[in-house]
Amino acid sequence: MSKRVVVTGIGSVNPVGLTMEESWNNLLAGKSGIKRIQAFDPEEWQLKTHIAGEVKDFDPASMIDRKEARRLDRFSQLALVAAIEAVETSGLKIEGELQYEVGTVVASGIGGASTLVEQSQTLLEKGARRVNPFTVPMLMPNAASGLISIKFGAYGPSYATVSACASATDAIGSALDMIRSGRAKAVIAGGSEAAIIPICVAGFEQAHALCTDSNDHPEKASRPFDKTRSGFVLSEGAAILILEDEEFARSRGAKILGELAGWGAAADAYHITAPDPDGRGGTRAMQTAMKNGGIDPEEVIYVNAHGTSTPLNDKAETAIIKKVFGDRANKVAVSSTKSMTGHLGGAAGALEAAVCVKAVETGWAPPTINYETADPECDLDYIPGNAREVGKGVVLSNSFGFGGHSSCLAFRSYDKQ
Repeated sequence: MSKRVVVTGIGSVNPVGLTMEESWNNLLAGKSGIKRIQAFDPEEWQLKTHIAGEVKDFDPASMIDRKEARRLDRFSQLALVAAIEAVETSGLKIEGELQYEVGTVVASGIGGASTLVEQSQTLLEKGARRVNPFTVPMLMPNAASGLISIKFGAYGPSYATVSACASATDAIGSALDMIRSGRAKAVIAGGSEAAIIPICVAGFEQAHALCTDSNDHPEKASRPFDKTRSGFVLSEGAAILILEDEEFARSRGAKILGELAGWGAAADAYHITAPDPDGRGGTRAMQTAMKNGGIDPEEVIYVNAHGTSTPLNDKAETAIIKKVFGDRANKVAVSSTKSMTGHLGGAAGALEAAVCVKAVETGWAPPTINYETADPECDLDYIPGNAREVGKGVVLSNSFGFGGHSSCLAFRSYDKQ
């Protein structure tokens, strides 16, 4: 019998909150974090997209030494702050021999993109001698994982996973395997992204992936599964989970929030950006997550959908859920918290995993806001408008990424058994 893996701490910094508690309360209340971009003037860059999900009022110096913070890309700053909250809420003391048994797996889809752009411009305008000597450690995608392991003295395996929008989900799944295999007693796992910069907005915009029709009412822009959906909203943020071997967590008297029961990952092997119309990768990932966790589909009460608010994704994901649950699909509650947070890219799966942990802990599921016009091809129960009490049970978290990456995590309400 494989080891049971539990969640004991969560931390997050994202468009709807600067802590996980604030984020959860705002998600249940249906509050949107989408606003006009403040980091730069979109019109100056001739962008059609003027909105994003920025982390507002974020001061890394409140939790990180100011001098150190200046040497970090924003995605690393976000990750460190989220990790500090997660470790503190878990009560985990990483010291002595335990240091060798704590791993760190923190994902990013892009890494320090803003650093790369800024320092490339410095090179062009001022020459090589003016390039920041911290450029490489600031931009590398594994920086967040390395910095967190350094911060807490975690000597176990430390690395980053990169699978586009499935990156953080795969990081948490990898952490599950690490603990089950006995290579760690605990893992700090999650993801971080900070790519709200002109080149990334322009790139997604030119790929016709972003919502460009809601600049005057940004809170209405992300509308997953709605017939009028027109694209996703680019966002930033970080979320970190503390995963532990159940026996170890209980031995130290930790408060257990939920169980990470299973993980499944698969590839569409179809197209670099478009989802497979047959949903092979997503279907396989969901089925594998349940099989991996010894879960009967009848146990699943809620799915936190990838739900990007793009025409192709939401249609494909609806079809996948129908394939997985068959006649029972309409009885499973589904919602997309991206309707409020926007799309955090490589960090999306970590925040949505955190939402699922809160769902199994409290029995409540956040709504899909902005679902107002029914789409015949998206006809499941999307928890429109208001949060709902769904009870305790099994919940799934879906993540699908460019490259055809599909990943799914299965969480279960904790029972000592």
